[in-house]
Amino acid sequence: MLNTSFLSVIHAVILACCFLMPFTFTYISMPYFITKLTEKGILARDYYKLKITMVPERGGIAILLVAMVCFSLATLFFKFSTTNYVALIVVSLFGLFGILDDMVDIGRVTKLLLMYYCSYPLIQYATTTAFTFPTVGNFETGILYLQFVVPTFVLVASNLVNMHSGFNGLASGLSTIVLISLTIRSVIVGDIENIFALVCIAGATLAFFLYDRYPSKIFWGNVGSLTTGAAIGAFIIIQGFVISGFIMLIPHTINFLLYVYWRVMKFPVAKFGKTREDGTLEVPNPLTLKWVLPYYYRVTERQATYAMYIFTGFFCLLGILLPGRM
Repeated sequence: MLNTSFLSVIHAVILACCFLMPFTFTYISMPYFITKLTEKGILARDYYKLKITMVPERGGIAILLVAMVCFSLATLFFKFSTTNYVALIVVSLFGLFGILDDMVDIGRVTKLLLMYYCSYPLIQYATTTAFTFPTVGNFETGILYLQFVVPTFVLVASNLVNMHSGFNGLASGLSTIVLISLTIRSVIVGDIENIFALVCIAGATLAFFLYDRYPSKIFWGNVGSLTTGAAIGAFIIIQGFVISGFIMLIPHTINFLLYVYWRVMKFPVAKFGKTREDGTLEVPNPLTLKWVLPYYYRVTERQATYAMYIFTGFFCLLGILLPGRM
C-alpha cells in the first residue's frame, strides 16, 4: 500500500510538471511569437471587428514546439513509456501537415489520405479493440478496430477541431476544455502513464488560449488546430475512451453534420458573417454551430463563443462522469 501511494504521488508530480512547464513556457514565449509573426507579415484579418483588424497567425507552431521541448526536458528527470513518444510523433506529423497547409494548398483529398496514414504508429499502442456499451457489454472488433477506427478517429478529431473555429478563442478554448476533460477522466480511471506527452500539449494549448481569447492577439492557423486535434484523437485512442471521447466531441460532430447538410443542399457559400454597429453578429445562416445562436438572437462574438464553451463543457462533463472505461 505504501508503494502504491508513493507511485501515485510520483505520477501526480510528473503530471503536474508535464502540464505546468509547457503552460509557463508557452505563456512567456507568446509575445515573442506575436512580434516575429507580425514583423514577417504573417497576418490574417479578424472579420468580426467593426474596424479592419489584422492579427498574426500560425501561432499554433508555439504549441507544438514548446510541448516537444518541454517533454524532451522532462525525459532528463523521468522515464516515460514508449506510448508517450509515439503519441508525440503522431501529433508532430499532424502539426507538420498543418504548417504545410498554412503555406501550400496540396488539395483536400491528398492531405486527408496522407494524414490518415500518419496515425498508423498508434495502432500497436491502442489499449483496447472493443467498444464497451452500458448494460450490453463489450463488442469486440479486433483487427477492424486497429486498421480503421484508430487512424480514422485521430484524422476525424483533428479535422473536427479545424472546422469548429472562426471566433476569437473558439477553437483553442474548446480544445483546452476537451484535453483537460480527457486528462481528468484518465486520473479518475487511474491510468496516466501513457498520456504525459499529450498533457504537455494540453498545458501549451491552455497558455495559447489566454492570448487567442477575445480579443485575439494571435491566431493559431491550421498548425494549431491539427496539432491539438490530433492530440485529442490520440488521447482517446490510447486511453480507450472511444465512447466518452465521442460524447465530448458531440458539439464538433454536430458542427460537421451541419456543414454536410449545407453542402448537400448546395446553399450559397459564406465563410464569414459580419458585425453590426452595436457589436452584435450578423450571420448568413444557422448552418454552422457557432452561427446558430447569432442567427436567432442578437449576441456578440464573445457571448456566442462563451455559449460554445458551455455547450462543449456540458458534453465533456457527461464524458467524464460516464461509468467504467469507455
